Amino acid sequence: MKILFLAPEPFFHERGTPIAIKLAVNALQKRKSTVVDLLTYHEGESVELNGANHYRIPNISFIKNIPPGISIKKIICDIFFLFSAIKLVLKSLRTEKYDLVHCVEESVFIGWFIKFIWAIPYVYDMDSSISRQLVEKWTLLKPIRKFFDFFEKLVIKDSLAVIPMCDSLVDMAKEFGAKKTFVLKDISLLNLNATNNTKKINLREESQLSKDSKIILYVGNLEHYQGVELLINSFEKIEKNFTDWFVVIIGGAKTHIAEYLENINRKSLEKRVILLGPRAVEDLGAYLTQADILASPRTHGSNTPMKIYSYLHSGIPIIATNLLTHTQVLNKEVSLLAEPESLDFSEKLSKLMSEKSLREKIGKSAFQLAEKNHTEEAFERELNFAYDGLF
Repeated sequence: MKILFLAPEPFFHERGTPIAIKLAVNALQKRKSTVVDLLTYHEGESVELNGANHYRIPNISFIKNIPPGISIKKIICDIFFLFSAIKLVLKSLRTEKYDLVHCVEESVFIGWFIKFIWAIPYVYDMDSSISRQLVEKWTLLKPIRKFFDFFEKLVIKDSLAVIPMCDSLVDMAKEFGAKKTFVLKDISLLNLNATNNTKKINLREESQLSKDSKIILYVGNLEHYQGVELLINSFEKIEKNFTDWFVVIIGGAKTHIAEYLENINRKSLEKRVILLGPRAVEDLGAYLTQADILASPRTHGSNTPMKIYSYLHSGIPIIATNLLTHTQVLNKEVSLLAEPESLDFSEKLSKLMSEKSLREKIGKSAFQLAEKNHTEEAFERELNFAYDGLF
């Protein structure tokens, strides 16, 4: 089978979707008699892809640092992406025609166009609802959301199958008329058996805290929907009762870090809430396993953040908001779930901070769940199951 894998993303960057793309391409390339041509944006590092062919759109010198999600930069790149995809299809028609187009995110519209013109079937690798993303990003578009829903339904109905990354998207795909659905959840990025001899990471030293300090750790970007403000506001309500506990935040763009620093200073929490900035994904395990509690205070969205699987695998207890974005993976056995408002979140956080036995129980159950369902082996197994069921 010859597959055109359309991935409109900077590649490779150490963040959720590019990591999932790398996993999928490597898994597909392992399949017997399968050749994968991967097309991505111009930006990103080169990585080993099990022999898959990696193509990029033309270099757009004025487009750099493409952020996650819908953006003007992404829309500009997608125009170039369309013509690059057509070029690869035309090339395949002269040699060996593609059997399938694997479409990530908005490239499904390009896959639909390719099917309409050249009758090559496509699958939709669905990380989120495109129509919902648009109206959440640009609220002025809300009055015409049905227009965007129409086109999303069209590409879902015409696809060979939809491969969503969480259960809520499976339900949406079925509602929109998907012929087949195969859920393909993300995985833990932790290699808990790996050793790093070149550097020793010490979370407390980097945070300028004593070795006996207790840490509530958040890892991820600092976009509004992530709920970091909820975490800070909740901690503010209880911090005087827990003088040896601190909130440490890893990740975020410079502008967002500056905004949160201002907020922290206004609340006089600069000694209790520490923003470390971004860290390498390869070091994620070292940071997570040194925390006492891991927080995911997300307040919007339905897709599960990729970090949740690494949170689980670390064996450190999790506090998260009681929303579908979390509950389709987490439950009361492997996490403590709180409503997305500061009163309940602070009460649940206080409970977890106070009860060591509860932290140990939740952490152990979380690790066991990750080992069973959210490893690279599980990902490959589910992807192969989906592809075996396509035709």
